[in-house]
Amino acid sequence: MIRNPILPGFNPDPSICRVGDDYYIATSTFEWYPGVQIHHSRDLVNWTMVRRPLERQSQLDMRGNPDSCGVWAPCLSYADGLFWLVYTDVKRFDGNFKDAHNYIVTSPTIEGEWSEPIYVNSSGFDPSLFHDDDGRKWFLNMQWNHRTESFGGAPKSPAFDGILMQEWDAATKSLKGPIKNIFAGSSLGLVEGPHLFKRNGYYYLTTAEGGTGYDHAVTMARSRDIDGPYEMHPKVHLITSKDHPEAVLQRAGHGQYVETPDGQVYHTHLCGRPMPPKRRCTLGRETSLQKCVWKDDGWLYLENGTTVPDVTVPGLDGAVAAEKPMRSEYSFDGGSLPADFQWLRTPKPERIFNLTDRAGHLRLIARESIGSWFEQSLVARRQEHHSFRAETVVEFDPDTYQQVAGLTHYYNRHKFHAIGVTLHEKLGRCVTIFSCDGDYPNSRLSFPAGGGVGLPAEGRVQLSMEIRDNDLQFFWQTEGKGAWQPIGPVLDAGVVSDEGGRGEHGSFTGAFAGVFAFDTSGRAKTADFDWFNYDEL
Repeated sequence: MIRNPILPGFNPDPSICRVGDDYYIATSTFEWYPGVQIHHSRDLVNWTMVRRPLERQSQLDMRGNPDSCGVWAPCLSYADGLFWLVYTDVKRFDGNFKDAHNYIVTSPTIEGEWSEPIYVNSSGFDPSLFHDDDGRKWFLNMQWNHRTESFGGAPKSPAFDGILMQEWDAATKSLKGPIKNIFAGSSLGLVEGPHLFKRNGYYYLTTAEGGTGYDHAVTMARSRDIDGPYEMHPKVHLITSKDHPEAVLQRAGHGQYVETPDGQVYHTHLCGRPMPPKRRCTLGRETSLQKCVWKDDGWLYLENGTTVPDVTVPGLDGAVAAEKPMRSEYSFDGGSLPADFQWLRTPKPERIFNLTDRAGHLRLIARESIGSWFEQSLVARRQEHHSFRAETVVEFDPDTYQQVAGLTHYYNRHKFHAIGVTLHEKLGRCVTIFSCDGDYPNSRLSFPAGGGVGLPAEGRVQLSMEIRDNDLQFFWQTEGKGAWQPIGPVLDAGVVSDEGGRGEHGSFTGAFAGVFAFDTSGRAKTADFDWFNYDEL
């Protein structure tokens, strides 16, 4: 059986591609670097992250990109002996504009180095590339209309002005021919995320609609002619939970069709698992997979006979889920960052961290403040469980309160909690907490532990946090001396979520647990971290 979500934690907008017996899923990474996550499976049950292909400044530079911008909705495909990856780098979120630039990169292998990007257009986001059976290629994206009151967290349907299609010439590496608006969407509105495939003489188009919140849906249409007109699916939506608040998998939408070698059919989709009582998705938008069937009317349906996605669906014969460890221990002995970790925005990680200056340690080079859109030293992994514990140990000798290093539960600049070692004019070296509890747009800090707790003048400090559903508690101890000590009150972990603070549609990435350092004096103080542990509770 396949148990959903197959990619837990922040893994939205899944584009699936099969090559032989190998399946690949590419998901959005937004402002996290390197860009795009690609997971691999041979049985649709067990998935392994194998590549983040956008790893060079020439491919992706997100310094200055606002929160929830960056890489939106990649599309992964295979044709002509190459993997093709289409992606958007969104440069603006608030206001009427999006400034969404679309690119193509290719590689003969998933694991290898990917090409330099080819710029395609900027007319809208969520691009995809369809390889027709006659050898022609078609580039699709939604069209953005800035002439409506569609601001950040309050999307309006008129801004989502249909699905554009234009032919892509692989020889000249450019678009050619007329630009056609082939699909306006259904009455649900907010049409985006187009994917085309062909079967039995029909072109089938799936799109995402309803926004990426609780009205989200996969909408399906078909046409004998690639240009349209497209007729709507008898149920309009192939997958949606919008009318079923009791469903475990909410916010279901935005995915892609795939067939197995023996003709079984599945469809990916993103989803969210809200936590009561406020229905906040603390794990962000995750990836799920649904079993589908073709019926005699030539339309695709969920195998369960409804539009509501299931938590468990039939998998491939013989597929068995591997047991996943409850504890992940990360040392920094290998000379490279563990694969689970990413950082924010910058294509120059050597400016913010290294694993060479001190063997066996992750050295953070403190730069701008936590939440900076340009150059902040924050290295983190996805939260994958509603309840977990994270621990680390830091060596840090601040000489001003402007220097802080520690552990954080992080979403973006206005949704995070952090515990850090710093300097206080009365306490000396100390450990303290600072939070931003969803204060948008001002991002004002609160200090739940006041000035903090005094520490010895030198020595390693262990820091930990326990998140149990909506609650977070920080702890500290001087290494080798005493037991873990709680610090500060129980905090609202649920604010570190898509719906926290600004609310639904205001942001749509996911929660991370990681380490940080900042030095707003500009002297680039360094902090050394020996290990990091993550435990499911």
